[in-house]
Amino acid sequence: MQTSESFRLSAILSFSGGLQDAYTYNVRGRVFANAQTGNVVLMSQNFMVKNWNSGMHYVLPLISFAAGVFITEQIEYRYKNSKGVHWRQLVLLIEIVLLGIVGLMPTNLNIVANMLVSFACAMQVQAFRKVHGYGYASTMCIGNLRSGTESLSRFLRNKDRASLNKALHFFGIILIFAIGAGVGGILSNVLHAKTIWISMLLLTGVAIMMIKENR
Repeated sequence: MQTSESFRLSAILSFSGGLQDAYTYNVRGRVFANAQTGNVVLMSQNFMVKNWNSGMHYVLPLISFAAGVFITEQIEYRYKNSKGVHWRQLVLLIEIVLLGIVGLMPTNLNIVANMLVSFACAMQVQAFRKVHGYGYASTMCIGNLRSGTESLSRFLRNKDRASLNKALHFFGIILIFAIGAGVGGILSNVLHAKTIWISMLLLTGVAIMMIKENR
C-alpha cells in the first residue's frame, strides 16, 4: 500500500482539512474553505436579497475550488509517470506555498485568502482520494459519513469484518477532522491569521513521509 493511502497520512490530511475550515470561518469572514455546499447556500441567500457584495464572498471560493480540482487533474495527467518528483508531492508543494502566503495576508484581503485556501483544499481532496483502498475525502465529511454508515449497516446485517473495518476507517477520519476543526477554532483566537501555518506544517510532514517512501 502506498503511503498516500495509509491511515496515518489520511489522518494528518483530515486534521489539516478541519483546521482549514475552522480557520476561514473564524478568521476570514465566516466563509468555508472546504464545505462548498455551505457556501452555495449562503451565496444564494445573499443574491436572492440583492446582497451582491456579500454573495461574492461565497461565489469566489467556489470558483477557486473548481479551479483547484482542474489544475490538480492537469498536474496528475502531465506528471503521473514522471521519474522525478511524484505528482502528489508537487501538489503538496503548491499547497504549502499558498497556505504560507495566506498566513501573511491582512484581513482586508480575506476574499483573496479564502480563494487561496479553497484552491489548496481542492488540490488536496483531488490528489488524496483513498485510505487503505477506500475512497474518501480528507476535507469534508458528508461522503465519509455516508460510506461509513453504509458499511456499518452491512456489518450489522452480515457480520462482515471487512465492512466493520471500512466503517471504522471512515468514522475515524470524521473524528480526526472534527478534532482538527476544534483545534483550529481555538488557535484562531490565539494565532489569528497565522493559524493556517499549522496546516502548512502538517502538509510539510506529509510531504516528508512521501519522500521517505520514495527513497
